[in-house]
Amino acid sequence: MKRFFDAELEALRASLLQMGERAQEQTRLAIRSLVEADLSLADKVIAADDDLDRLEVQIDDQAISYMTLRGPVASELRVVIVGMKASHDLERVGDEATSIARRARKLAIEPKVELYVDLPRMANIALEMLRDALDCFILEDEQKALSVCRRDPEVDNMNRLVYRRLTSFMIERPDMIARALELMFISKSIERIADHATNIAEEMIYLAKGKDVRHTEEVRKDAPPPSVPPWAPAS
Repeated sequence: MKRFFDAELEALRASLLQMGERAQEQTRLAIRSLVEADLSLADKVIAADDDLDRLEVQIDDQAISYMTLRGPVASELRVVIVGMKASHDLERVGDEATSIARRARKLAIEPKVELYVDLPRMANIALEMLRDALDCFILEDEQKALSVCRRDPEVDNMNRLVYRRLTSFMIERPDMIARALELMFISKSIERIADHATNIAEEMIYLAKGKDVRHTEEVRKDAPPPSVPPWAPAS
């Protein structure tokens, strides 16, 4: 039989999923602003960052109120704790999207560097990871969450490749160093978004099984091998 205040847990879940949708949309718009050199899109992302901050505070308030007033049992307490931790990761995703938008704004007024091709692909993978991790909050699907964790090295490898290409480009074109550095920072932001998606997926495994898999071999199993490091000479 459901406890009479289950609706409050559902409200917390709904707030977290709303925050997740906002974070994903902010990231998509930030990447579009980069690729399309669209200043208005970049400004939209930057202006919306406060919305994610407010949602994080709202989720924390809901969680603290629930723990204070309802005396949750173990499974309910896991939902509350995971919700708070996931909201922090989503707020950081929003910060990274804002950082991408700010850098995209700088690049939009400069001649374009034709090395953007890997960044949208990286962002798509990071967004898929984030979407799947949040789906696990509804489904409590341990295997799906593990698959998110095991995709993280793929984004890490792409980030290293971007660094290699941009490093070679800067050697060939010293006049483009400032713009290439901006792209490196954007690549790092995308890699961090994937890291936050991984954090959320690990928390969803804890939610489903009560098992902490952070820093364990379980999340590394079947992950792709590391790529060539960014300082290695290009082939």
